[in-house]
Amino acid sequence: MSATLPAAAAPPRRTAVDTHCPYCALQCGMGLRPGGPGAVPEVVEREAFPVNRGALCGKGRTAAAVLDPRLRLTGPLVRRDGELVPADWDEALDRAAEGLLRTRAAHGPDAVGVFGGGGLTNEKAYALGKFARVALSTSQIDYNGRFCMSSAAAAHQRAFGLDRGLPFPLEDVARTGCVVLVGSNLAETMPPALRYLRELRENGGKLIVVDPRRTRTAEQADLHLAPRPGTDLALALGMLHLVVAEGRVDEEFVTERTAGWPEARSAAMAHWPELVERITGVPLPAVREAVDMFCGAESGMVLTARGPEQQSKGTDTVGAWINFCLATGRAGRPLSGYGCLTGQGNGQGGREHGQKADQLPGYRKLVDPAARAHVAGVWGVDPESLPGPGRSAYELLDALGGEVRSLLLMGSNPVVSAPRAAHVAERFAALDFLVVADVVLSETAAMADVVLPVTQWAEETGTTTNLEGRVILRRKAVDPPAGVRSDLHVLHGLARRMGREKGFPVDPEEVFEELRRASAGGPADYSGISYRRIAEEDGVFWPCPDEGHPGTRRLFLERFATEDGRARFVPVTHRPAAEEPDEEYPVFLTTGRVVAQYQSGAQTRRVAELNAAAPGPFVELHPRLAERIGVAEGEAVAVTSRRGRAVAPARVTRDIRQDTVFMPFHWPGEGRANTLTNPALDPTSRMPEFKVCAVRVEAAGGR
Repeated sequence: MSATLPAAAAPPRRTAVDTHCPYCALQCGMGLRPGGPGAVPEVVEREAFPVNRGALCGKGRTAAAVLDPRLRLTGPLVRRDGELVPADWDEALDRAAEGLLRTRAAHGPDAVGVFGGGGLTNEKAYALGKFARVALSTSQIDYNGRFCMSSAAAAHQRAFGLDRGLPFPLEDVARTGCVVLVGSNLAETMPPALRYLRELRENGGKLIVVDPRRTRTAEQADLHLAPRPGTDLALALGMLHLVVAEGRVDEEFVTERTAGWPEARSAAMAHWPELVERITGVPLPAVREAVDMFCGAESGMVLTARGPEQQSKGTDTVGAWINFCLATGRAGRPLSGYGCLTGQGNGQGGREHGQKADQLPGYRKLVDPAARAHVAGVWGVDPESLPGPGRSAYELLDALGGEVRSLLLMGSNPVVSAPRAAHVAERFAALDFLVVADVVLSETAAMADVVLPVTQWAEETGTTTNLEGRVILRRKAVDPPAGVRSDLHVLHGLARRMGREKGFPVDPEEVFEELRRASAGGPADYSGISYRRIAEEDGVFWPCPDEGHPGTRRLFLERFATEDGRARFVPVTHRPAAEEPDEEYPVFLTTGRVVAQYQSGAQTRRVAELNAAAPGPFVELHPRLAERIGVAEGEAVAVTSRRGRAVAPARVTRDIRQDTVFMPFHWPGEGRANTLTNPALDPTSRMPEFKVCAVRVEAAGGR
């Protein structure tokens, strides 16, 4: 009889580290369980985090794949004889600092630009803004968040005196009476958030979706309105007209808590229903039904996303929807209000702490002497030494190779993501010197003189601020490859080479402690938030002015953030898009995202599972348009605007207007949607008009 061998001991089960997804502004909670040596960590559910309650989309579930050293940068690169070749960190940082300083010496500080990203942590966004203004002394800094939610931010400021994406937690969405969702496809952009809309309807609430396409989100709606691209402003004004004409204005609320109503009412009354029907293409009975549905509920919310915001009149469009909320008394009350569904992972925090051309930490205005004095005191510099506001994002990119001769870029890929992208690529090529810090060799990084490989979400600790205004903590779960350093190390190394030995620490918690002091007393006050509190409370809502303060989950319930506490109506009127269809370019183009890719795709396009689900660009068009130009499903379609030409396979569907085509913007090459898009800017927010331009659509031949 043979002896029984003892069972082999199971390998120890490693404990999962609580952290957050690196992608959209939900910042879903997840756990990361480190694998063995050289293994990619395992993503596990974190059901206790209240935003997503364990749910993750495909991007979240596969987020750890990009930690694989085979898919990302693992050492610095410098350009020699026209080629990017490996270098050590000292050489790369020496070259980077020398190139930036050389430009500053020859052409002045504003000849050096800095371009940041909405995915950078609060600590990195703060340090980057400080680096631009203190180490480089340049005013030329902005970030790609300008392309995401700046119109909503400007409208928030005008109406409420404060910009926070949502003035309430997401949990309130499921409990309100009616939601008007404008230009958002949550089912693909933020899938875990769709549960709140399902719960809304399960609780007896109503959902109205405004979108030129019948998206997966619109399929969930009680009512879908499909306006012509660029006419959301007219639709909002037409709905407000009906509110006035039918006696549905909440006169008590308007009198007690707002200002400016007579002028806004007069502007809205110029948009009578039949005119709005002609402008938008939305049948008048459907508009009336939407007003009945919203006003018939005891509470209501309007939530906007990039659809109405990425327009040359985006600020006024959002303002019109805010006016609609205010006139009906759906603001500053429980379970009611206007909110912006912020897109990028740290789009909210990224604009609060100094990356934006006109702002200082704490959402302070750069032109405010008191704000300058406060922040300069924290930084230990003379307030007079701080430069003034610089160019907005697209204007900065457009100036490359001209007034801006060198650029430091962190966490962005404008060669794919910016409007009029072929022109932007030409501007990058015209630079004297380009330094890029990124996780992967993006299309923009491939043009650089120095490429600095930096850590990503799971390899570092830091805070982000989600779309609710909830400050959360991403914890380090794994070590980065040996040749990779954090963005904070990069800024520290560059600053030291520029004569700034102090002021740019590499420890993220030390940076956050300084950020707390710099934000104290500002609109976005983080001074009462600490790493300890965030960990214990699953995030803390700003403003939070001291450690005894619970954080502000719901804004404006007692007063708005204006001097007199009243919300401001702003009179607005409809105007056409900057570029309307004509005989030469007779079709609207609108752009957006698909569920399996993210932003410019620089990271998600490296993940096999995501590429299998969304392998490349496409042109979505209505069967009648497809028949008119002679293309079938899968055949190549050429889309041409005044800025260029893109080619991608046809996706034929009745879920889009006959006068409109849609392209996702995640890919470079001949299918790059942003080759076509219009950089016409909103006069207030400086947001480009990504969401509407005029194009010609033709069969390109082949599949």
